[in-house]
Amino acid sequence: MSEPVVSVSGLTKHFPVRRGLLQRTVAMVRAVDGVSLDIAPGETLCLVGESGCGKSTVGRLILRLMEPTAGTIRLRGTDVTHLGDAAMRPHRRHAQMVFQDPYASLNPRLTVGTIVGEPLENYGDLDKQARTDKVAALLERVGLRADTMRRYAFEFSGGQRQRLGIARALALDPGLIVADEAVSALDVSVQAQVLNLLMDLQEERGLAFLFISHDLGVVEHIGHRIAVMYLGEIVEIAPKTAIFARPIHPYTEALIAAAPIADPRARTDRIVLEGDIPSPMNPPPGCRFHTRCPIAVPKCRESPPPLRQLTPDHAVACHLRGA
Repeated sequence: MSEPVVSVSGLTKHFPVRRGLLQRTVAMVRAVDGVSLDIAPGETLCLVGESGCGKSTVGRLILRLMEPTAGTIRLRGTDVTHLGDAAMRPHRRHAQMVFQDPYASLNPRLTVGTIVGEPLENYGDLDKQARTDKVAALLERVGLRADTMRRYAFEFSGGQRQRLGIARALALDPGLIVADEAVSALDVSVQAQVLNLLMDLQEERGLAFLFISHDLGVVEHIGHRIAVMYLGEIVEIAPKTAIFARPIHPYTEALIAAAPIADPRARTDRIVLEGDIPSPMNPPPGCRFHTRCPIAVPKCRESPPPLRQLTPDHAVACHLRGA
């Protein structure tokens, strides 16, 4: 088996809450708490869960856009967890990001050629003509004409802007792309086009994707494996087919049951979760899901369940279903 493009172990991020005149730390927001995952070349790992569960924070930590509180991050076999800016610079070209908002992620004052060519200029690998030629090739590969490099980002539609974001992410030929809700702001028909583009690029270049999304329909289309997050922790991780055919964790079951179905005649038994999501500043003891879990027992309130391997490729954190 090939070495993972990215390997994360025990990744943790706590944000301090400061109050008062002296800005003393009075609490910690436990945004990410002990996440471990690997992504192989050519694989798409989808990270799903409710808003606020820590999905986007995981993506930013992997790219070192945030400093982790604890844990390790390995890119292409190198531990980059604590590298300074200068030492981290060579590794940044191997991992890029496609942001959620195609309107906010592109500078409206710069031409398309400058936006897509900026990573090439920053790393200084090519002369001006070679950069122009590569930008033109990238634009054409993502479905835009080469002559659009003289236009500005605000002249394009949302789907076209997201294609520009993808072209920029590809400029340095990375091995990993973190796509954070990359199609959630687009129309459904445009979503399909962008997803198919990403899948084609993955097949051509052997790209690894960390695809962060709350849309299970999108995840089912593009993913190979799925990691389900709840309140900063991964509660289940398995191949896509296993997650959709037989989810094991009660939270995963609820997510799958809540997904809309295109056929109006189809009937599903929706699982209604009781109560509100606990605060990440004060997560409940034991299993963090026990306050909403329909099958919780006293043990769930007392000790946190470890993420156990049920099979070589399927792990779940549940006292009752993880044995």
